[in-house]
Amino acid sequence: MPTIDEKRVYDEVTPPTPVFVAAEQGLVVARLSDDTVGEFSLARRCLATDVAVGPDGTLALATDESVLVAPDADPDRLQQTEFGPATAVSIVDGAERAVVAIEPSGEVARLPIPDGGFDPASPATAADWAGLGSVADARAVDGGLVAAADGIHRITASGLDDAGLDDARDVAARGAPLAATTDGLYELGNGWMLAREGAHETVATDGERAHAVAAAGAVFARDSGGGEWAPLDLPTEAVIVDVDYTDSGAVAATESGSLLATGGDRWRSRAIGVTGVQSIATGPTPDVA
Repeated sequence: MPTIDEKRVYDEVTPPTPVFVAAEQGLVVARLSDDTVGEFSLARRCLATDVAVGPDGTLALATDESVLVAPDADPDRLQQTEFGPATAVSIVDGAERAVVAIEPSGEVARLPIPDGGFDPASPATAADWAGLGSVADARAVDGGLVAAADGIHRITASGLDDAGLDDARDVAARGAPLAATTDGLYELGNGWMLAREGAHETVATDGERAHAVAAAGAVFARDSGGGEWAPLDLPTEAVIVDVDYTDSGAVAATESGSLLATGGDRWRSRAIGVTGVQSIATGPTPDVA
């Protein structure tokens, strides 16, 4: 069995994509090349509860003690923000670029991202965070959407708006938003439309590809451009807790500490030596020199 101090290196045809993993031992960074998980290491020791990476490379890490941010998806430059404990974190892109974090009590707050990105020489303070309101039993935040026991909430410039549904377990905001609830899997179109019946725990999309995990653990995928949700045969019986995407494929994580990657028709699995995985986020692929 590999340990967290072990590094595995595989032939890399293209520059590897970093995959950030929030686990109970801390923040792990693994390198992904197509469907192969290469070297991995523990970048920060903590109890990590969530991780997010924005299109501009902003890295945000939620822990049981604080929210940390870094520019250029560089975990070595993580800095405190004086937020306190957080259960979830996300990056809102666009004109209102910001880090959004949720306290254990359900309070939601926003930290604007400076035009030049976060500067480790000028760390954010508690005064830089703006409160947006509170939700009941927050489960996840993605982009500008929050999933909670009282449904889906949309983050606006002035606060939080009720966006419908009940008992939301997860939400994916890119493209046509998707929501996993105890009643079913929903897609936002002309209102929330039922995509799959039955309780779902996890959902992910990059705006084209999409994956969902039913409450019983079965994993489903939908191809680019929509269509039917088809079951996946993955090389694991462990529960998938999160999915994210690279230019060439997808990567999934199990709670017990394995990453599964695909660049086509097959999935490959590799343990990365941690437990209690909460979420993953892929970073930008380095430019070829």
